[in-house]
Amino acid sequence: MEAEQLLRKYAGGTRRFIGINLSEVDLSYASLMHINLRNACLSVANLTGVNLFQANLRGANFNVAKLAGAKLAQANLYGANLNVANLIRADLSQADLRHASLLRTEAMRANFRKANLSDANLSGAVLSEANLSHSNFCGANLSEVNLSRASMVGANLVRATFRRTNLRGADLSGANFHASELRRVCLSGAKLVEADLREANLRWADLSGANLAGADLSGAKLSGANLTGANLTGANLTDTSLVYADLSHARLIGVDWRGTDLSGAILTGSKLHGVSRCGLVAEEVTCDWVDMSPNGDGSEIQQLTPEQVQTFFNAVLPSVQLSIDLALDLGTQIALLTIYYQVTLVLKKSFAVCPSILIDPRRTTLIFELDSDMWLFAMAYVISLPFVEASEIQTQLDRLLDILCTKEREQIGASQLLQIQRLRTAFHQTRDLMRQQLISPEACGVSINQHFFAASTHLTLTNSDNQVLDVYRSPLFGKRSSRTQEQIDRDPDASENSPPNSSLPQSPAVFDFVKIAATSNDTRKP
Repeated sequence: MEAEQLLRKYAGGTRRFIGINLSEVDLSYASLMHINLRNACLSVANLTGVNLFQANLRGANFNVAKLAGAKLAQANLYGANLNVANLIRADLSQADLRHASLLRTEAMRANFRKANLSDANLSGAVLSEANLSHSNFCGANLSEVNLSRASMVGANLVRATFRRTNLRGADLSGANFHASELRRVCLSGAKLVEADLREANLRWADLSGANLAGADLSGAKLSGANLTGANLTGANLTDTSLVYADLSHARLIGVDWRGTDLSGAILTGSKLHGVSRCGLVAEEVTCDWVDMSPNGDGSEIQQLTPEQVQTFFNAVLPSVQLSIDLALDLGTQIALLTIYYQVTLVLKKSFAVCPSILIDPRRTTLIFELDSDMWLFAMAYVISLPFVEASEIQTQLDRLLDILCTKEREQIGASQLLQIQRLRTAFHQTRDLMRQQLISPEACGVSINQHFFAASTHLTLTNSDNQVLDVYRSPLFGKRSSRTQEQIDRDPDASENSPPNSSLPQSPAVFDFVKIAATSNDTRKP
């Protein structure tokens, strides 16, 4: 059918042209809204600027057709053939392109907003600077597609294939890549803020300079990936494989990477403030220095020798251990946990006061694990509150913190002084906050065993380097065998009459424990 004949029939009210042959026809700038061209042949047709709004083009053949600037919004293109078609600046917003074929299609700056391209084949297509936001590419083939500087904000890319795809500078914020195939993809400078990349395959991908802040990469495969200078602030990297990945100068502030495999990775210059270094697989890591400053501004550089790297990336969870020289019965355990629950409500997001409890016939051990060494002294203060010896423990903590303000600190650098200040501030803020509250067994309205809370105690801190600091040990700790139960019942507060524990670790040991010893390396950037 000739163009003129079709246009006359359309003008006369005809809309049904199923299976019609319009190959090489010139319908440029024609208005054919709501037309039904199902299974029609429009190969090599000139459809520049044509208006096919809400048209039924299901199964139509647009092979090598010119559709530049065409209006195909809300059109039905299910299973259509658009191979090698020209869709530059075309409007395909909300179009149905499921199972469509767009091999080597040119669609620069085209609008595919909210279009459905699930299971479509776009291999080799050019969609640079296209608008694909909130579109559906579930199961689609996007191998070797040029999507540079495209907008795919909030797109559904679940199980999509992106082998050797160019996504340089693309905006993929909030996109869902769950279980997608992204091997050797170029994502350099891409924006992937809060994107879902769970279980995605990103082996050997180029993510240099990409913004992955808040992204979920749990279980993703990033072996050999280039993440130099990437921003991963607050990202979820739990159980992620980063084997031989290059994370040089990457921003990793506040990431959760428990169970991450960093074997053979490069981390020189990475920004690691607020990052737990526990629970990692970190064999043969390369790292000359790291930036521990809160803002990643290079103000707190920590140099690492090859020997120190192994220890640094294989840390243990810092913990506070309080041993009580009496077995814990069930009723008192409930009372103790009730008290600590009240403490958690007061401290809110600072840390959750939830211990592991070890009980033997004559002693109880409470172990509190933390994410950061900075809270060790503050936690030690908090967990001592229910016990009779709390005042002695708190005095000892004050004395240990005073050691960090002695003249010996003149030998350390500005960044280490700042670390001291942060540690002291965390302690004092926590102490001041707790002093404003009445936290005690009686205040919590629970029935308690006074003997347990009056028993002698032993408090130790363990930092992330597995160093132990003995904070307080009651003079009667471990000597209960000399007292009968009758004596305990008659004088449960005997420990209060004992001389206080006055022994303190030597100053170098305290400085070394908080990892700011006078012998620390200079913190200036190399």
